Amino acid sequence: MAITDVPAFAHLTEADIESLAVELDTIRQDIEDSLGERDARYIRRTIAAQRALEVSGRLILAASSKRSAFWAGTASLALAKIIENMEIGHNVMHGQWDWMNDPEIHSSTWEWDMTGAAKHWRFTHNFMHHKYTNILGMDDDVGYGLLRVTRDQKWKPHNLFNLVYNTVLAVLFEWGVAMQHLEIGKIFRGRDNREATMVRLREFGAKASQQVFKDYVAYPALTSLSPWASFKSTLKANVLANIIRNLWSNAVIFCGHFPDGAEKFTKTDMVGETKGHWYLRQMLGSANFNNGPILRFLSGNLCHQIEHHLYPDLPSNRLHEVSIRVREVCDKYDLPYTTGPFLVQYLKTWRTIAKLSLPDKFLKATADDAPETHSERMFAELEPAERRGLRSAMAAARERRRERRAVRKEKRAARRERRALAA
Repeated sequence: MAITDVPAFAHLTEADIESLAVELDTIRQDIEDSLGERDARYIRRTIAAQRALEVSGRLILAASSKRSAFWAGTASLALAKIIENMEIGHNVMHGQWDWMNDPEIHSSTWEWDMTGAAKHWRFTHNFMHHKYTNILGMDDDVGYGLLRVTRDQKWKPHNLFNLVYNTVLAVLFEWGVAMQHLEIGKIFRGRDNREATMVRLREFGAKASQQVFKDYVAYPALTSLSPWASFKSTLKANVLANIIRNLWSNAVIFCGHFPDGAEKFTKTDMVGETKGHWYLRQMLGSANFNNGPILRFLSGNLCHQIEHHLYPDLPSNRLHEVSIRVREVCDKYDLPYTTGPFLVQYLKTWRTIAKLSLPDKFLKATADDAPETHSERMFAELEPAERRGLRSAMAAARERRRERRAVRKEKRAARRERRALAA
């Protein structure tokens, strides 16, 4: 089951949580006080490099009838789209660079290279997701209205196709993000505000049609003027570049929200939630993956998903240094800091999605203490002395599970031995 009481789950007192908030606020203030020309130079150079990559890719595709040019142009274009989506668009629209007061690099004016309208994304992501992170019934990113990613979501027959849905969502991820704000489920159930729905549909249609025309009509037609290219070859390159970008974006985002250790919460957590409680929920509901400079850049620094959820409007290029201090805070308060190799974290999300395609009666472990889900009830069997900080208590609970499995294994072995002797 999802966590119903964050402080109880975290094994922290109200004084601890207030102190935690003060320390995390201090980290924010230190970064904000140090922002300057170095950071502004970083984002401007990133935008310039991304645009150079895109222009290079489209120029190379003017010779896309040749296999080498096709793949080189596709790779360059895909890389440009990844950088624009992850390190530029996502972060600019979070307001991370609003402090520069540059009208061209501002959350209110940036429109990204995606089928979804920026204004729609700013509501569903910046507001709904980051305010209500992983709260069931509030955060639509918990399964995107399509996937069963927690046992708290009642199993239904269509969940058998969880893996199929996730594959389609990964390939067409920009469309999933674009349609999220439309609240299609409410439309079909007749629970939407029809006037507001029509406005959103018009805005979605305008942005999506513009994007489709640019990628699949205008650029292929322009490139086909070259004697070394055709409309079809450039169209294929653009489709492939978008799919590569979609697969990568989906993998990065899922690694931050659905591997083991990224907790889910109920609406009761919102009652009386202070800033310290909100900070704590962000830390418990997010996950990182191990990284180096290249992986940080290509992921839009969302390899530091924990830090991004704590400080969604701090510039992405500062999250690595922030992560060092956040990890120290986690150590001080005995809190888990969920991270691991990128591939391992991603495979864990697929494992969870595969497991939860089945009804609960086919699943092992409990709904309170499985690899992919925890609640405060997982500590019920621990002795008072074992209920220290959350990280220590989790280790004790895991040790208790291992002991129970060992006992069951010994009993099964003893039964087999008795049956063998009786035979």
